[in-house]
Amino acid sequence: MKPETLNFFDKVYEVAKQIPYGKVTSYGAIAKYLGAARSARMVGYAMNGSHGKDVPAHRVVNRNGLLSGKHHFEGTNLMQQLLESEGVVVIDNQVQNFKAVFWDPSEEL
Repeated sequence: MKPETLNFFDKVYEVAKQIPYGKVTSYGAIAKYLGAARSARMVGYAMNGSHGKDVPAHRVVNRNGLLSGKHHFEGTNLMQQLLESEGVVVIDNQVQNFKAVFWDPSEEL
């Protein structure tokens, strides 16, 4: 699909699909990259609706590295388990070494 034909959620999914294994980004970073800096919450809504779309939603966290979307995953700790399986350290729902594992689409794409 051409980018101009994608709706906002689809654009969010296209960015999220490019987050590298073992990295995380934030809702706000995706929103800023898409030219909608104040739409972090809409990115969150998109992530909530991404199940079954082959989108690595577990790699999108809040601006402080908190797993704020974890309750939208099946099971109690699935989001954390998926991140840890990629080598991301999570303690008390918080990504550790956040700056080291942070992927900024505005710089990388």
